[in-house]
Amino acid sequence: MKMHRFAWNSRKNIQTLWRFCLVGAGNTFVDFIVFFLLASFGVSALLAQVCSYTVGVVNSYVWNRMWTFRVKRKASIGEFLRFIVVNVLSLAVTLLLLFLCRDIGHWPLFAGKLAATLGGIAVNFAGSRFWVFASKPSHS
Repeated sequence: MKMHRFAWNSRKNIQTLWRFCLVGAGNTFVDFIVFFLLASFGVSALLAQVCSYTVGVVNSYVWNRMWTFRVKRKASIGEFLRFIVVNVLSLAVTLLLLFLCRDIGHWPLFAGKLAATLGGIAVNFAGSRFWVFASKPSHS
């Protein structure tokens, strides 16, 4: 996989990051609503996380492809599979952080969920920007 530089001083890159964060904020809002709704009905935190994260993934693909990264080429199975891989990795990070914060660190639920979400965002942006929606996708 070829690595692409990310110039923080590039206006285009800053705009892309801003759009990614806006889409992510919408997805995170939905994620939090579903998560806490399920938790309020007694669903375990880890299962609630899987369910709430899945809801956001569907919306995320469409908005990030069309608006955030403004992909012009036709969608492909390979692109979608890369998107799923990045999101599974991001989910794994959120689950690990949620487990570490809640079950090992005994953090309050909100603090654990927030830490897990921030970790997932970092993994998701890097994977989406440099692998899934890269202007010249690598074929690996």
